[in-house]
Amino acid sequence: MDRKIAIVTGANSGFGLLSSIELASREFHVLATMRDVKKAEELNKLARLRGVDSYITILSLDVTSEESIESFKGTLTDQYTSVDLLLNNAGYAFGGFAEEVSIAEYREQFETNVFGVMAVTQMVLPFMRKQGKGKIINMSSISGRFGFPGLSPYVSSKHALEGYSESLRLELKPFGIEVFLIEPGSYQTNIWTSGKKVASGSLEKESPYYTYMQKIESEIEKGQDRLGNPADIAALVGDIASGKITTFRVPAGRGTRLTILLKGILPWKTLEKLILKKLFH
Repeated sequence: MDRKIAIVTGANSGFGLLSSIELASREFHVLATMRDVKKAEELNKLARLRGVDSYITILSLDVTSEESIESFKGTLTDQYTSVDLLLNNAGYAFGGFAEEVSIAEYREQFETNVFGVMAVTQMVLPFMRKQGKGKIINMSSISGRFGFPGLSPYVSSKHALEGYSESLRLELKPFGIEVFLIEPGSYQTNIWTSGKKVASGSLEKESPYYTYMQKIESEIEKGQDRLGNPADIAALVGDIASGKITTFRVPAGRGTRLTILLKGILPWKTLEKLILKKLFH
């Protein structure tokens, strides 16, 4: 096989699906992984439409399952001689106010968004280290840089991913392996509609946070017409893969760079006043 090998997790929808198509169109053979391969219909359809279906292989991988990861590792060892790119994209977003989010729900969020990334990365690293090269792209979020209210499960998981990726980049650089973080803002994906969304207690009128949650959801609704095109994130993945982007952190989306800049220069007291004023004006 003369194409480079790319692994994409969570490839059945959103950034993962579009990134798989993008990488296949940029001289990669993509191992597009997902928990349930029955959900590959949309990916297969778009791949055929774009004429890259022969460069995409659909494989089962549940990033939270040790057994699934071991099985996938066996497939890699038996059928492929190298791994050139890993896109850790699998994840979901869970919200709710901290008092009303169970510890079990926090753990579940971290199992996919953090420990899943770590497990798949550990599985791939021996391949990259042996060949002396490789790229790992971790799909973070603006929530990995700023702690928005009502989103602490998701926010804390992405903050953890950012810290892990910083250490990982410094550890792997001497071995010729590069690590990148993409930090999208708000995009038109199904991350808030697939599976669980918000802790049930925060949606009940009896909740002390109910009014607060309503204000947050209202702000989210107002921003629907400003959501970015997820194809732009897939293009960034392609540019990192092809060497056009070499910076560690890649913020993306409307207002993302400004938010990061303001957090860096404004006192926290000023920031929280601005946020609370926007929610409770």
